[in-house]
Amino acid sequence: MTLTERQDGPVLSRIEGATAFLTLNRPDRLNALDEETLATLEACIHEAGLDPDVRAIVIASGTPRAFSAGADLKWLGAASSAAEVASRAHRGHRTMNAVADCPKPTIAAIEGVAFGGGCELALACDYRIAGDTARFGQPEIKLGIIPGWGGTQRLTRLIGPSRATDMILTGRPVYAEEAFRIGLANSVVGAGEALAGATSLADSFASAAPLALKIAKATIQRGMAMSLADGLSTEIDGFVSSFATNDARDGVTAFLEK
Repeated sequence: MTLTERQDGPVLSRIEGATAFLTLNRPDRLNALDEETLATLEACIHEAGLDPDVRAIVIASGTPRAFSAGADLKWLGAASSAAEVASRAHRGHRTMNAVADCPKPTIAAIEGVAFGGGCELALACDYRIAGDTARFGQPEIKLGIIPGWGGTQRLTRLIGPSRATDMILTGRPVYAEEAFRIGLANSVVGAGEALAGATSLADSFASAAPLALKIAKATIQRGMAMSLADGLSTEIDGFVSSFATNDARDGVTAFLEK
């Protein structure tokens, strides 16, 4: 399978070199996430994850004002029953899980706001590169609701329960430098430079062993839900699997021949 090039619609997609670029493209709505946007993003992630020419995936925005302001409240607010609310929650979870479970490194290039579902999308990525004017937040509490697309779980696992509780219960924005200090952002670059920073990171994966990347990512994710003993056992299985690849044999041979 190959990634389809999309030149219009709520998510644009293209490949440059070994990197897939997925661009949120609803600038008039600050990239608010509705059914079509979530479904298209999930399809792009699925295609890029299976494309043999893609080594890494960058998710960015077409506007400097926002990575994503969150769920589209018109779409969310149109739910008229508990079943419809649950359906929208599951729709968001499917997309966020697709990003988190993608076998290839995923990098969010964040400019402007990443609030609510936009923050949850960033949390689902492996890396978050933030421009220095970026802001993160889970402001749902101010609307009388809670995060519904993974925020209560992924944020807590990433920055710890104390800091996550503060962000979620107050709904306050976290600016880029604080996000970096608490581990929410992997790095902070100048305003307008997040995409360049994300691209540079993605380029570093072009020469990496793809199966080793896939196994490493899966082993880390599975281990987080296990006891330490079970996680270490999973690591051994992954180590054995990675050692059996052609990339490992070539890499070890090249090192020994130096």
